[in-house]
Order: sequence, then structure tokens, then C-alpha cells
Amino acid sequence: MLRVGSIVIRVDNLPRQVAFWTAALDYVARLPADDFALLQPRSGRGPNVSLDRVRSEVHLPPRIHLDLYADDQAAEVDRLVGLGASRVEWKKRPADADYVILEDPEGNRFCVIDASGRGEPPTDATPGG
Repeated sequence: MLRVGSIVIRVDNLPRQVAFWTAALDYVARLPADDFALLQPRSGRGPNVSLDRVRSEVHLPPRIHLDLYADDQAAEVDRLVGLGASRVEWKKRPADADYVILEDPEGNRFCVIDASGRGEPPTDATPGG
């Protein structure tokens, strides 16, 4: 049986992205090097996020993105924007969508999902991004 151990994000500015993602997710950096950092949940639960300093083009729409679940979506979106994220407008986003599309300081997109009152996260992915 396989399990997700780490999600790898290609980055240009490793120190800036380590600062953003550790603050965004409340993760801690392990094994930081000049070209790679493994970020682990402070709580010990959940997948790792690895940042790999390899020059890469941002593809839009992205082939893969993170869905981050929030009990207080508006507060989390504001907090992430304060950390350096940017809002992304998507013409196909339904008016009643339960997600907000953001991108990190280097343009890697992710969604913040309203998980208030939802219980367990759904097993399907959000469409946009």
C-alpha cells in the first residue's frame, strides 16, 4: 500500500518559499539545504511539503495544486495574503463555490476550501485553479 509522504513544489527562491509555506501551513523546515527543504507538520500529522530549488515554468492552469481546508476561510485567506499570497480570479468559478484560489509568491496556485461544518474533507478535488 502506498501513501503520500511528500508533495514537492518547484521554487526559484528557496528561503522566501520556506518562509511562506512554513508560516502558511504551520510546518517546520527539516533538512534545509541550498537547493532543497523538507517541511513537516509541526503537529506531526499530515503529508510533508518539499521545496525543490529547480528552475521551472509555472503552468496555467496548473497540472496539480494543493487544496487547503479551513474552518474560517475568510480569515485564512486574509492571513495568507498577508504572508505574500495573491488572489486569483477565475472566470469559471461558480458564485457559490466553496473555494478561493490563491497563488504563493512565485505563482504556484492552491485553493483554500471552506471546511466549516463539513466534517471530513471530500474525496474529490476542486475543479479550478
